[in-house]
Amino acid sequence: MIRVVDFLLALLGLVFGFPVLLLLALIGLFDTGSPIYRQRRVGRNQKPFILVKFRTMHRDTASVASHLASRDAITSFGRFLRRSKLDELPQLWNVLKGDMSLVGPRPCLFSQEELIEARERYGVFRVRPGITGLAQVSGIDMSTPELLAETDRDMLKTLGLGTYFKYILMTLTGKGAGDRVR
Repeated sequence: MIRVVDFLLALLGLVFGFPVLLLLALIGLFDTGSPIYRQRRVGRNQKPFILVKFRTMHRDTASVASHLASRDAITSFGRFLRRSKLDELPQLWNVLKGDMSLVGPRPCLFSQEELIEARERYGVFRVRPGITGLAQVSGIDMSTPELLAETDRDMLKTLGLGTYFKYILMTLTGKGAGDRVR
């Protein structure tokens, strides 16, 4: 049932959000010269997929987890995108394709071995990664891999349509701070 809801909400979000996506892409083009960022991430059953989002860092920034990136790497427009969480909008395409869900554990990089190991132990990879979830609305990011994996596990134990919509609503109303940057 959640997959059907994911698909419908992502489709509606892309259709009705198209003018906003277009405007943000245009501003991003002037900001970095390349507004869309693609990165290989760990998906369901640890299969790789390409995550799509708006670029918030300079193009020459190393491909590392956000908490390992320098604050100087983020552009001024990127700061706005991150604070407003608008940088995540292109991931609706990932949801529509079935690579992701709106709610689930945030997809990590293949280089985040400690997090991958913990998530594997807790069975987190059996579900699609998500745009938001319990960890995100609780301010827990990838800088604390064990806590993040435990929180993902706890979320999956109680995830149903009610909590699914609860996490989406909490995200839309600004709960959670997003990934820390040093």
